Amino acid sequence: MSWRKEQRRAERGYHHGNLKEALLQAALGLIAEKGAAGFTFADAARMAGVSAAAPYRHFRDREELLSSIAQRGFEQFEARLSAAWDDGRPDTVTAFERVGKAYLAFAREEPAFYNAMFESGVPVDANSALQAASERAFNIIRAAAERLAALTPPGTPRPPAMMMALHIWSMAHGVASLFSRGDAARRKLPMSPDELLEAEVLIYLRGLGFPTDRRPAGKGAAPPPVPPEAPSGSGVPPGGPWGKPK
Repeated sequence: MSWRKEQRRAERGYHHGNLKEALLQAALGLIAEKGAAGFTFADAARMAGVSAAAPYRHFRDREELLSSIAQRGFEQFEARLSAAWDDGRPDTVTAFERVGKAYLAFAREEPAFYNAMFESGVPVDANSALQAASERAFNIIRAAAERLAALTPPGTPRPPAMMMALHIWSMAHGVASLFSRGDAARRKLPMSPDELLEAEVLIYLRGLGFPTDRRPAGKGAAPPPVPPEAPSGSGVPPGGPWGKPK
């Protein structure tokens, strides 16, 4: 759901005293226009139509306001990634590809949330609720990487799932940052962001020894068989995988 739709609801709600939501939506609007570093606490108050002192009723300072926005962003991000992964149905590789597309789609469609999550400068570990939300989102990628690692061909060393999750997250984040959010300095390429990420992941998996040629061998032929899946492991441990934003 886009921040604009939420903003309209927040404006209606504010007339009934929903100051906190009005401030969140005002800040989202400012982030969309100027970036997370481009506005002050007073600007958010002005955008919400309240006094400069009013935001302190709900937020300690600008950083806490940004932290709340980042938390909401990660919660929506987790829902997107989880729906795309769909517990690996109908097969691990197809579901994994959907997760990558969902990552890029979120960055493209929710640039204000994405900016607050990764580029606001708010330390993720300074807020327990924000850290938990960020970990839940990353754990979707981690769980998908575990299932993918289980497909390692016989005789090929099985790569650590966390390593794969971090590498593939880095690829998705890089593509999103460069091409999916309308950056003015981006270069135009003869391929879409989705195609670029798919190519990067295929090259990466090929380097690890995974079979990557899924094209039919001939007309009407089926794709090469995928090795049977093994159990995914003992779960996903908590941690701070997203790290601190730059």
